[in-house]
Amino acid sequence: MQRRMGEAVARVARKVNDTVENKTDSLDLANCKLMTFPVGIYKAMRSVTEGIHRISLANNELKSITSRFVTTFSQLRELNLAGNYLHRLPEEITSLLHLRAINLSRNRFRRFPEPLATVTSLETIDLEENEITEVPSEMLASMASLRSLNLRDNPVGPEVRLLVRPLVPFDLLLSPDKPVPEA
Repeated sequence: MQRRMGEAVARVARKVNDTVENKTDSLDLANCKLMTFPVGIYKAMRSVTEGIHRISLANNELKSITSRFVTTFSQLRELNLAGNYLHRLPEEITSLLHLRAINLSRNRFRRFPEPLATVTSLETIDLEENEITEVPSEMLASMASLRSLNLRDNPVGPEVRLLVRPLVPFDLLLSPDKPVPEA
């Protein structure tokens, strides 16, 4: 087990070093079994954080994203957090003024993460396969840049479908209605 942990740590370190040395605009830490975002990365990436525009932390075991993460990577345009255990986002997410796409599919959200509604640059929100039942349609309708909201495989009720459709000027992706069984 220690050997596997050591290999995982080494893989994360290689990916971080590669991003820093090559001054790339993205950091890919997907599938690294991370339970938290490693604090040491903040220091290791100090010189390049402003140039990071894309981060993938998909398919890890994250239960939360900290405000420090959001404020450190303030120039993010794309954030992939799919396949984790997230159920909320920090309020500081509203400070990501350049964020265009966020993938929160396959997490544990029960409600639409409302701080996203104030990120004016957001064009794409993917919330597929969560546990969302309620959607703040008025807030969503005011999101001028939003082009696509994926709510497939969420238990949103029929009232959400009826209420949201006329209000939203973007592509709303929902799972097909299940036929009502006959008695």
